Amino acid sequence: MTANAWDFDASHSSINFYVRHLMVSKVHGRFAIWSGTLLLDDDDITRSTVSVTIDAASVDTKEPKRDEHLRNADFLDAEKFPHLTFASTSIEKKGDDELAVHGDLTIHGVTRPVTLAVELAGQVKDPWGGTRTGFSAKTHISRKDFGLTWNVALEAGGIVVGDKVEIGLEIEAVKAVAKAA
Repeated sequence: MTANAWDFDASHSSINFYVRHLMVSKVHGRFAIWSGTLLLDDDDITRSTVSVTIDAASVDTKEPKRDEHLRNADFLDAEKFPHLTFASTSIEKKGDDELAVHGDLTIHGVTRPVTLAVELAGQVKDPWGGTRTGFSAKTHISRKDFGLTWNVALEAGGIVVGDKVEIGLEIEAVKAVAKAA
């Protein structure tokens, strides 16, 4: 295996989510603080691995009161469950530039299998002598599957917060440079 370590470039990457509000629009949010490891196998990308740890308290929907509610026990309970995690379990090639990355997602202390549909954006040499790669990925989950059941029924029918959460990632990573002994 010729796996190489890559460093996530957080300033050019994002972990986003979208969920229905009042059944008519989608609230967009992101997690501002996260880190992880990415090992890419140059010979066989299906032997690569990825793991990410997200700071639950870094949730940001651009509405401070909503963010505070998302951090409390009704949703993420960031004090009790400070991290969301993803760890790949297998990767399969779906086409020249597409992968299915299977892994375990843990939210609110509950772990469930998920599959990320990943689009490979390729690799380039950057102006500073490094090698960069990029990925776009998406999946969706049920809030209820992770014990996130808080909601309010609407008088005319329906609910305040949708169950389906769409997750979208835009990732840029830089090939790690071997350190001299």
